[in-house]
Amino acid sequence: MKITKLELFKVPPRWLFLKIETDEGISGWGEPVVEGKADTVHAAVTEMSDYLIGKDPMRIEDLFQVLYRGGFYRGGPILSSAISGIEQALWDIKGKFYNAPVYDLLGGACRDRTRVYCWIGGDRPSDVGEAAKRQVEAGFTAVKMNATEELHYIDSLGKVDAAIARIAAVREAVGRDVGIGIDFHGRVHKSMAKILAKELEPYRPMFIEEPVLPENNEALREIARYTSCPIATGERMYTRWGFKELLAQGIVDIIQPDLSHAGGILETRKIAAMAEAYDVAVAPHCPLGPIALASCLQLDTCSPNAFIQEQSLGIHYNQGSDLLDYLKDPSVFAYKDGFVSNLTGPGLGIEVNEEKVREMAAIGHTWKNPVWRQEDGTVAEW
Repeated sequence: MKITKLELFKVPPRWLFLKIETDEGISGWGEPVVEGKADTVHAAVTEMSDYLIGKDPMRIEDLFQVLYRGGFYRGGPILSSAISGIEQALWDIKGKFYNAPVYDLLGGACRDRTRVYCWIGGDRPSDVGEAAKRQVEAGFTAVKMNATEELHYIDSLGKVDAAIARIAAVREAVGRDVGIGIDFHGRVHKSMAKILAKELEPYRPMFIEEPVLPENNEALREIARYTSCPIATGERMYTRWGFKELLAQGIVDIIQPDLSHAGGILETRKIAAMAEAYDVAVAPHCPLGPIALASCLQLDTCSPNAFIQEQSLGIHYNQGSDLLDYLKDPSVFAYKDGFVSNLTGPGLGIEVNEEKVREMAAIGHTWKNPVWRQEDGTVAEW
């Protein structure tokens, strides 16, 4: 079998899909994208396609090694995301060839279903108590929200009080047994992160996420002194080599690699195995589309330390299109009691509605994240 064609589709709300075709009529789908940089990743995949055309799609490890190591420059969000989407599509092809879900080719299932959580509150969190209550009534057992708006290096305690009041409202609305993930989103600098981490502890978050930017991960050791809450990070980290030092330092409880950024399914399975050796849990990052989510669920199903899965249904980014719009059978992602059952179909376990993809690709998107500024005019982290 040989790869004959790679075709990319930029579809709303902010996604990039990839279809890889072969000379045996088997095709696979992947989701290579950096949010806000879809055209840049599109160009990277196109450049890599020059090598891939004519190659055997079954040799996934070898193709990964060439795409990752065959150039002098490697890693980072653009190159790693391009490889990730290609690798997902190759696994989709391989699973369809063997008529097996990807997880069966990676050791088999170690669970029957995967817990999922949903987002509440938007970029600038508001009305979170009522939103959380609605999601729990819909069957979810965990939610996630942004902790704050923008914060300066040193900022007012009034902003801290407002953040605490929002989390308190969520805890009061949902009770003590619902998980609450609190995403600092890298918006918070070390000094304020210490205050927030300490103040949030009475509300027993499921985790606090990206309390500082990943380039400041050394600060996590100090932040951990102020809280017993599990600390999570990793959505902006790439490949095994990006996670190696973080895991060796023993300063996080949960890693959150993104299968559309970190290197794909097998690379993230290797990251998860590294984390397991350090007694660290995995909660894959996925505010993306159905192909990325299917890839994550394949990983979750065969990774014993994966404990919960992010998914984007109804997320505030999804304006105009949503997670299920591009599937022929949306029921594969049916959530019941806060869980989703294993995807048992071949490959990624989903059937992409190609007609819908082509229709929406004609519309496309130009999604960009907002640029935020502090009150003094300096650029703030979004």
